[in-house]
Amino acid sequence: MFCLALLAGAWAEWSLYTAIRRQAVNDEARAADAIVIFGAAEYNGTPSPVLRARLDHAQDLDDRDLAPVLITTGGSGGDPRFTEGGVARDYLIQQGVAEAKILSETRSETTYESVKAVADILRQRHARTCIAVSDGFHLYRIKLMFRALGITAYASPAPDSPIEDDPSLRSLYTLREMVVSSLWRLGMKL
Repeated sequence: MFCLALLAGAWAEWSLYTAIRRQAVNDEARAADAIVIFGAAEYNGTPSPVLRARLDHAQDLDDRDLAPVLITTGGSGGDPRFTEGGVARDYLIQQGVAEAKILSETRSETTYESVKAVADILRQRHARTCIAVSDGFHLYRIKLMFRALGITAYASPAPDSPIEDDPSLRSLYTLREMVVSSLWRLGMKL
């Protein structure tokens, strides 16, 4: 009986790993109500390479006119002067995106807080769809969270992310997502 339980657990974990990796390479970008860029580290007002890859990809999607608005997300992460969402907004403006097209959510400190805040923004705008831009490993959980809040999210992984380009980091972050996704399904708001 123990071996059967162990085998079932291993199968469940392998299935989750496979689902996360399949989503990580599946670009579903299409017309939507918004492009949502999930925050990542910023350094003294400058986007980290991971955040910059996400923003550059979002700008490419915007250049294709896939959505009327872009929403940047992310709180301060302990930085007393800057937020991820604010730094992302400023970067997009510097790259030529019209300021009027950008909304910023700057209070969230977790993925769930970002998803919930964006879902609230979308509902206020009578919107129901978005293109979620992040690193590939992150998109499986983001889509689950949006679905739970009544929003349809189309995943669009940042193709030039330094994390996804490094096999060791990609595996490490995918394993982390397996744990965090499982905890979220158990009710933890991560």
